[in-house]
This record gives sequence, C-alpha cells and structure tokens, in this order.
Amino acid sequence: MSSESAARGSTSGTPRGVPVVNVANALTVSRLAMVPFFLFALFWDGGQHAAWRWVAAAIFVVASITDRVDGELARRRGLVTDFGKIADPIADKALTGSALIGLSLLGDLPWWVTLVIIARELAVTGLRFWVIRHGVIPASRGGKLKTALQAVAIGLYLVPLGDAAELLRWTAMGAAVLATVVTGLDYVVRAVRLRAMGKRAMHS
Repeated sequence: MSSESAARGSTSGTPRGVPVVNVANALTVSRLAMVPFFLFALFWDGGQHAAWRWVAAAIFVVASITDRVDGELARRRGLVTDFGKIADPIADKALTGSALIGLSLLGDLPWWVTLVIIARELAVTGLRFWVIRHGVIPASRGGKLKTALQAVAIGLYLVPLGDAAELLRWTAMGAAVLATVVTGLDYVVRAVRLRAMGKRAMHS
C-alpha cells in the first residue's frame, strides 16, 4: 500500500459534504481500469513484442503516477471518502500484483519474488483489519521507499532492454524485495504495539 493510501486511511469516516464522485476517486478508478489494458499490452505476442512491452511500461508508469496524485488530492483538498479508502488500496494491489504475476507467467521474473511481495501486501492488509479498532498506523519513510523501489524495479522488468540491463533489474528488484520484507516486519511490530496500547486504553 502506498503512502497516499495510508493518508486516506488516516481519516475516520467520510466528512459530510464530500461527494463520492470527485477527481481523487476518479483517478483511483482510472488506475483500476488501466489494469486490463496493461495486461493486454504485456501479453501481446507472448510478451515478446518490443513495442507492446514499451506500451505496457508506459501504462504502468501513468497508473503509478495516478497512485501518487489521487492521494495528494484527497488529503489536500479534503476529498477523503469511504469509497476512496477501499478502492485506493485495491487499485494499488491490482496494478502491482498483475504486473508481478504477469512477469512471472512470462518467465521474466522468478515466482518467489512475486510470492514474497504479494504475501507481504496481503499480510499487511490483514494486520490493518486486526488493529482497525485501535487506530491507523501512519505511513513510514520505509513504506514510501518500498513503494518507489517496487515501481522502479517492475518498470525495469517491463521495458525490453535486453540482457545488458539484467544486473540493473536484479539490483533494483533485490532492493525492492529487501525493503518489502523489512517494512513488513516493521509494520508487524507497530501493529502489535498499537493493539496493545489500544487494549490498555480500553481497560483503563
């Protein structure tokens, strides 16, 4: 989940007067709508067509940009809605998950990388529901770094740069996986602490 998603989640309830149909939510929905087009471009000609790989990479970049913009708009313009809180992380995971799974299906990315990243995201989602009664854990700098590294690494695997870029791809993805695991463990620690504090507050 991105820092923008967390920013949305930090607001409890939808403020009165905020319409569900707004520019932030429209960007979120557009990101979700880009996923099938991204997959179409990625799998065209068995993923071996260079031009279509560039198209897939371009769609991924544009969708990733909307991930940053929609959250900023929601927070700065007071456009946070319950719909946005739900749809934003779904769109994030749909984009990243489809890219990782697609690359693994094409044999470009080892499955263990895809499984580690997706498992982490699902686990963190479960933790959020586990502590939701006690509060929301704010996004950390590590979380922002993790999101950026994942986007860069996936982008490098999408573009047809050939074997010359293999070391660069592996370096970027290795950094992304490391950040994914470390921030995941950090989230577990913070979730346990928040739940413990919440229980103490309830009994005090």
